[in-house]
Amino acid sequence: MRSLVTTLILFLLPLLAAKPTTLEFAKVDNTPLFLDLYLPENEDSPGLIVWVHGGAWRAGSRESVPIRPLLEKGWAIASVDYRLSTQAKFPAQIHDIKAAIRYLRANEESYTYNASKIIIAGASAGGHLAALVGVTNDHPKLEGEIGDRLETSSSVQCTVSFFGASNLTTILKQSTPHGLKVRVPSLDLFLGAQPNDDPETAKLASPVFHVDPSDPPCLLIHGAQDPQMPVNQSLELQGKLEEHSIPHHLEIIYDGKHGGPSFYDAKRITLIDRFLRDRF
Repeated sequence: MRSLVTTLILFLLPLLAAKPTTLEFAKVDNTPLFLDLYLPENEDSPGLIVWVHGGAWRAGSRESVPIRPLLEKGWAIASVDYRLSTQAKFPAQIHDIKAAIRYLRANEESYTYNASKIIIAGASAGGHLAALVGVTNDHPKLEGEIGDRLETSSSVQCTVSFFGASNLTTILKQSTPHGLKVRVPSLDLFLGAQPNDDPETAKLASPVFHVDPSDPPCLLIHGAQDPQMPVNQSLELQGKLEEHSIPHHLEIIYDGKHGGPSFYDAKRITLIDRFLRDRF
């Protein structure tokens, strides 16, 4: 019988061998923005997942890609840079992500992914940004003018949000004392003010205020015991998706907190793969 260590090594080897191609997709004030493109061995990829890292909007790196096991399911993955809130306030982050999507769609022929089926996905702050991109296809205030592919569509065909925010006007009321310690300063940096002091910007940055019947399917994954991002945030977005009859699924991990292995284990990777394939 194989030892647990041997089994783990055999599982991880293909992932460790997958080296990304790093591409510059835009420049902002002479500062380059990059993405890391991971391509599966199977050239007939069913679609491209654009991954948005977390970090309270002010930290994190595109090098953190916990969904990499989806490469083994055949999905291409592009993990993208965006300006952190220490560099620029909202909506700069959305402008950057949409620029990356335009770049990837415009350069489809150079690689082996299918840019007609782009999935936006992310965790924590990245889950919030992913959800916002997913419900703002062609939004005039959120498209931005970053990059040189402005004629190309930045629309996405599906959304996957891991424990992301959906309503910045209610998140503080729902937060634990620990969550408030994280969220209050991070919102100051991200929005430039607290939501009550700038409700118009807070609503523009909140996915629940953008949901309409034209939005793509959405998969939400959240821990019931999350001390940083209240599970009610995903429940609020689920309610809006139901209201507009948008295909969706909310996966609640009842002993889950804010991230961790259970969010990216074999069960959830299979769930994501099936959800995406069923929609496409």
